[in-house]
Amino acid sequence: MRLANSNRFRPLCRILLATLTGLLATATFAQTVEPTPADLRLIPQNEAQIKLSFAPVVKQVAPAVVNVYASRKVVQRQRVSPFFEDPFFRRFFGQPGGSGRPRERVESSLGSGVIISADGTVITNHHVIKGADAVRVALSDRREFDADIVLMDERTDLAVLKIRGEGPYEHVSFANSDSLEVGDIVLAIGNPFGVGQTVTQGIVSALARTQVGVTDFQFFIQTDAAINPGNSGGALVDMTGKLVGINTAIFSRSGGSNGIGFAIPAHMARFVAQAADQGGKVRRPWLGATVQMVNAEIAEALSLERPRGVLVTAVFDDSPAHDAGLKVSDLVIAIEGKEVIDPNSFGYRFATKMIGETSEFLVVRGGQEIAIPVSLQPAPETVPRDARVLREYSPFEGATVMNLSPAVSEELGLEGLFEGVVIASVNRGSAANQVGMRPGDIIRVVNNQKVESTRMLETITKTPPRVWRLEVERDGKISKLELR
Repeated sequence: MRLANSNRFRPLCRILLATLTGLLATATFAQTVEPTPADLRLIPQNEAQIKLSFAPVVKQVAPAVVNVYASRKVVQRQRVSPFFEDPFFRRFFGQPGGSGRPRERVESSLGSGVIISADGTVITNHHVIKGADAVRVALSDRREFDADIVLMDERTDLAVLKIRGEGPYEHVSFANSDSLEVGDIVLAIGNPFGVGQTVTQGIVSALARTQVGVTDFQFFIQTDAAINPGNSGGALVDMTGKLVGINTAIFSRSGGSNGIGFAIPAHMARFVAQAADQGGKVRRPWLGATVQMVNAEIAEALSLERPRGVLVTAVFDDSPAHDAGLKVSDLVIAIEGKEVIDPNSFGYRFATKMIGETSEFLVVRGGQEIAIPVSLQPAPETVPRDARVLREYSPFEGATVMNLSPAVSEELGLEGLFEGVVIASVNRGSAANQVGMRPGDIIRVVNNQKVESTRMLETITKTPPRVWRLEVERDGKISKLELR
């Protein structure tokens, strides 16, 4: 009986089991493939969404982006064959006489700029107008004006111009470049290759790029928005139409855009613009200490989970760092709450602070985090710089030299060098240039005499010997030269 009943209901049980299994599988599949909000593809719901465009941002910003034309006169000495000193040859070949007669030609460069105030203040790159005798700007409405150079700061590769003309002018506001994040949409506006005002779109590819090699303060915004020659000095703006950076450089093997462009953060541009308003000279705070990068070995020795911050390696007497209580082996991990990742980011964070204020350093000392307020003061000129252009025939002819001090050392980017005579600049084509002298070279010894001042060096050059024996310090190394 049990066997009979079991055989009778077995097919029915199989059907019920199969049905139940199917229902469970369907429920499981439905739960698995249910789309999440992130996976949804939304259909535009209205005309505004269909016509989504960057045009409103461009219309807001484009009138504030200008073309910058810089020109300078260059005098060249024409080499003429001695034969043309003879009037017969000059008359026959129609060539001018005189050997080494100077010829004047005009060199020009083209870049972009951004109007940052209604009175016509323009910020651009230093390299766009370097050495310019005249600067002219062209607005997007095709009006052109001459412009005065208010400030040039080679260390940041920024310059400030003032349009000669009646305003008000359309201008842009600075954004907080510290709030940028990788992935933010940005627009680059400028005049690439001189074809006219052009807009390109991209995203912020990276922040705090420090291996660009364009300025002394290596801290750049990287973007994939197309930037080409002529874009230099142009605007990088966010989706609110505010200025987040000044387009400066590209990484390229061909000269064109490869999707790797760099912009100076608006925070640095604002700092330079404020300096132009306050007297036309950039005054940066001086710390009076040196720092080094923290690598994996140092991080392990300090029991850090990962390399971070910068390590203080020296603190100079009578400096803001010394007065604040900063010590050798302190690990600086943040300035004003902004993370410090290497010496370049440290220099950027500190150099963009205003003189007269106080900056808070977050320091790790003995395994404990402590906050140290540092007074922001300019570097002192402990001895007069007494700048002199050396004109006597010597290995230094054409060089401008200064007495070293913390102020001069800071201006030339020399760390911890406060005594001696330094070369501040070298004229092209001069004897100093041909010998290989460079700005930043420190003249230690000339003909067995220790050089202690610019006056002393100038006196030495007035009595040239048959052989010049020099000791020059460059990048911490002493080189001994013998020149006949």
